[in-house]
Amino acid sequence: MSKADILRDLINESLNQFTSISSAGWNAKPLPEKWSKKEVLGHLIDSCVNNSRRFIVTQYEQNQKIVYKQNEWVNSQDYQHANHQDMIEIWRLLNLQLAATIENIPAEKLQNTCITDKPCTLEWLIDDYISHARHHLGQILG
Repeated sequence: MSKADILRDLINESLNQFTSISSAGWNAKPLPEKWSKKEVLGHLIDSCVNNSRRFIVTQYEQNQKIVYKQNEWVNSQDYQHANHQDMIEIWRLLNLQLAATIENIPAEKLQNTCITDKPCTLEWLIDDYISHARHHLGQILG
């Protein structure tokens, strides 16, 4: 199974399970300083946006530094007060587009490097993105 298909399966599995979460469940914060399920989903949206840039730029520019401050992104977008249904749709569409991007990366570009906190190959970034999404979806879905 291709990595793009793995991501698509992860999207579909998650969408089916999201329906079991109530509005209160999306909004609840386990601790005042911890993210709600909605904020975790917002973080996944931000991760998708940033990784989309990494996956595209790294195909034609080596060693570009592409980082973001996750807490600042979540706070400045005020995901806690956003509509969770809208966020789910944004997350779904962005990840479907990212899957298409992954599918179209030529094999010879997978060893190109990007700098996050350290130099990483494009192939590693793709694998890490899928693992990262699984981890946070596990937090949301419990």
